[in-house]
Amino acid sequence: FVLSPGSDPTAALLTFAAAQGYGSKISVISMGQGQGPKAAALIDSARKAGSWVLLQNCHLAPSWMPALEKVCEGIKPENTDPDFRLWMTSLPSPAFPVSILQAGVKMTNEPPAGLRANLRRSYALDPISSPEFFEGQPRPGPFKALLFALAFLHAFVQERRKFGPIGWNIPYGFDDGDLRISVRQLAL
Repeated sequence: FVLSPGSDPTAALLTFAAAQGYGSKISVISMGQGQGPKAAALIDSARKAGSWVLLQNCHLAPSWMPALEKVCEGIKPENTDPDFRLWMTSLPSPAFPVSILQAGVKMTNEPPAGLRANLRRSYALDPISSPEFFEGQPRPGPFKALLFALAFLHAFVQERRKFGPIGWNIPYGFDDGDLRISVRQLAL
């Protein structure tokens, strides 16, 4: 996944993995200082076992990218289980190996344009889209009103991003993960 500011495909990928029967066979590691060797070991074991690996935020480990390129070059059909999948997320970065980009399938997840589209997308996110969560609150009237206010704030902040810091003192990305956490807190 090539990330755009404010997007986090992790929840969608975990949902997809569960739907494909890999919910318990996916390992997630957030890249950063010192995580490279752990990620390489995880990839090697998953490659043999036929499980999935998600390397989050590869742009935060630019010094490990050449090693990642070598690891990916070693993945061959004859030494890899056919069920193995390697997922990576990264902001656009000059340190990310071009060979991996050329060999892989690239996806991007950008917030929709327009307030209405952003609101619809917010209501389609987990856990809001779950009928059990949405309808199962002890005080549904106040919950739905507060949820709409929260979704509207999220949509508004997402829409304001395209204007940059104009009218804002500090730019802040109220992304999908922040909305998900806020909704769960609201449900408490």
